[in-house]
Parts: sequence; structure tokens; C-alpha cells
Amino acid sequence: MAKKPNIILFGMESLRRDHMSHYGYKHMTTPHITDYARGGVTFNNLISAHIPTTPGYASMLTGMDCFGDGVVALNQKEIPVDTPVLAEILRREGYTSTCVGFEGNAAGVGYDKYLNFQGWGPDHEDGRAHKSENMNEVILPELDRLAAQDQPFFLFLRHMDPHSPYLAPAPFQDMFFQGDAFDPSDDRMQKVYDFKPFGDYIGSWVPKGCTNPDYVIGQYDAAIAYMDACIKVVLEKIRALGLEEDTIIIFNADHGETLYDHDCYFDHHGMYDPTLIVPFIMCWKGHLPEGIRIDDYCQHKDLVPTLMELMGIDPGIKFDGRSLMPLIRGEKLEAEEEIYITECTWMRKHGWRTPEWKLIVSLEPDFHFKPMVELYNLYKDPLELNNVAEENPEVVEMLRTRLENHVAKREAETGRPAPIKTNFLMNNRPFVSSQEDYDSKYIGGIEDAVKLQKK
Repeated sequence: MAKKPNIILFGMESLRRDHMSHYGYKHMTTPHITDYARGGVTFNNLISAHIPTTPGYASMLTGMDCFGDGVVALNQKEIPVDTPVLAEILRREGYTSTCVGFEGNAAGVGYDKYLNFQGWGPDHEDGRAHKSENMNEVILPELDRLAAQDQPFFLFLRHMDPHSPYLAPAPFQDMFFQGDAFDPSDDRMQKVYDFKPFGDYIGSWVPKGCTNPDYVIGQYDAAIAYMDACIKVVLEKIRALGLEEDTIIIFNADHGETLYDHDCYFDHHGMYDPTLIVPFIMCWKGHLPEGIRIDDYCQHKDLVPTLMELMGIDPGIKFDGRSLMPLIRGEKLEAEEEIYITECTWMRKHGWRTPEWKLIVSLEPDFHFKPMVELYNLYKDPLELNNVAEENPEVVEMLRTRLENHVAKREAETGRPAPIKTNFLMNNRPFVSSQEDYDSKYIGGIEDAVKLQKK
């Protein structure tokens, strides 16, 4: 029997699809990923239906939606239902596994080996964050070890560069911004600093006196380009070890980033498309078609079922997701364009997204003082700038009915309440007002963010 293929999954934290040159961005941020993706399949519309990190990776690594895996919130310490993650499924098939930079997450279980690296703030005399270089110091020797063994392996890599703080080192740091970051007549950053929950945190890594948000966005783009260059080193190592034809390479992200959009300030909350639509690329030299792009909507829950069919594995699991292999083969697959979406970390909301409409319903007041109901026409307003809920009550009612029917259906199928109903933002109760929510939240500097993430 032929040896099963290895799997290397690049889990790229907070990576916006529309800031990758591979997906048409104006800056050349991902030339090396693009070069590699020419040998595989690119999905143009993968939705991270459950944000942020913990539910995103849970869905990605279980093949389940939030009802199936029970995860909607960042602070959930474990998957609360009996459903295996990819590492556990593969162990049954004779795989060994290594996890880099993901220990302690609810979905980061089942690995044979865990490796960590310095992944957050400034860690060098230049005052910049060398996240992917630190990661490569761990990855490259581990690839040598894995390549020398007889068993197939699963290697999960959690890249942190696009996650704030955006502090890519030279020569990347000024690659995409050459303007005036300190123009005293530009007051656009002031509202960021004045936003109490995040202002001091962002001010701790943005240069003192910075007034231009385009500078910060340029730093985000630089972090992507830096990560891309470091990923190139890993891809070359895979080639040098002769692993390409025996290894499935996947590029995916847990969620995107809001940057200056929607007043969410360089984070990944708010169920707007910059946070929901993420990259998804699969390559397996000699086994997958080369250079094709698929526009059909798909979700994180589809990744594991797709892998199972591609690898010829029947794990005996009824996934909530479905295999995308028919699309890869050029066959028809019934569209799944209406999507239930959730977020539950800084704000607790759920919604319903169709190709034309997005409905967002708050389940408790949020710290941005946003309306409890938002409706966007994605055809006419793709940037989601105009909330048209009041002008379209019949559309709100139609979409709310679809949302509630879907929730009721999935609750009946799983025998459990929707997890968004049982996960609150504070003290097991909803906030009574946006002001109470706003007053309860505060991140200090980078060190405080690290502690919060670990907690």
C-alpha cells in the first residue's frame, strides 16, 4: 500500500484575502504564495463563518459548524462536544503530527509534538517583531526530522505576522508606505487613540505621534510580505527534501482583519467581509489540477471533508461541511450560498449572509454603540458602509426568519442550544448597555495583550 500523503497546513492569523496580491491586491504582498499557488487550486470565496480565532480554527480543523463543535467564543478552552480534530483523525490513520505555535487552543489538541516560538511583540534590538524568522528556526529542523521518518506526517503552522502588532522588520517595514505618517493636519488616528478599550494598546506599538492610518495599514501589508518571504524559505525546504509530490500544502486563515474599517480599529471583530472572507489554497503536485480558481462559496467546515476525499480516507464521521472535490474536478456541486455567521469575543452577534444581503443581529449591546440590527446590500454596497435595515423591514424580517429557522433546525439536529445563546461576554449575562460594555473593556500595552491571549 502506498504511503499516505503528508499534510502541511499554513494557518495564517488575521490574514485578509483582499490584502493578498494573489487575490488582486494593489501591492505585491504575496508573490511567493502566488508562485506556489500556480501549481494548485485557489478558492476565491471561503467564508470564516465563526470568528475570531478559536471558533475559526475549530471549524477549520473539525469539519463542523459552530453547532457541531460547540465553539463560538475566543475564551472557550476546549471543544465542548465529542468531535475529533484533524490531528486526531489522522492519528488513527497512522500519522504523526507536529503543531507549531498553537498549543493551548481548543482546536490545538491531538498532536504528538508541540513547538513554540516568540510570536508577538518586539523581540529584537531593532524594535521590530521577527515572528516568522523565529518560527522558521523551529520549522526547518522539524521538517528534517519529519522527512526522515517512515510515517506520514501532519504539520500545522500558525503564522502570527498579520496579527497586531504589525511590526515587520526591515526591509519590509516601509515597503508600502512612503507618505507623511505625522502630518499634524491629519486627525484620522485620533479616534483610534480615543477609543478606550484599544487606544493604549495600539498606541504602544504605533510610532508616537502617528496621525495617518494609512501608515498602519502599510505596516499590516508589510507584515504579510515579510511572512510571505519567510514562507518561501519553508517551501524551498520542502522542495529540497523531495517532499512536494508526497505532501498536500494548504494555505488558510482563521479570519481576516478590520484595519480602519467600520471603526473596529486594527482588529478582527465585526462580521464585515474584510473579517469573514479569507484565503484558501490547496496544492498537491501531480494530484491536484494546476492554476485553477473556484468562485463558489465555501466555508471552513469544508476543509476536512475535502481532505478526506482527496486522501481516500473514510473516518466514519458525519461532517457538517462537505467535500469540495467535485468543484476541483470541474463537476457541479449544489451551491451553499446562504451562511449562518457568528462572533462572540468583543461583541456577541449572529447573522445571515447571502450573495446579496447581510443581516447582523446583536444579542447584547456592543462597545461600539452600533445598532442592534444591521442590514447591508452586498451588491450595491460591497464595502458595507450603509446600514439599510430601517428602509427594508421586509428584508430584515425575511432574513431573520431564515436565520431563526436555521438555528432551530440545527438545535434540533444536535440536541443542544445554539452556542451563541449560552456564551456571554461578561459574568454569564448580557451587557445592559453599550456604555457598560465599553467601560468593561481595556487592553493596555503589548504585554497585556499577550497575557490576555494566553488567558
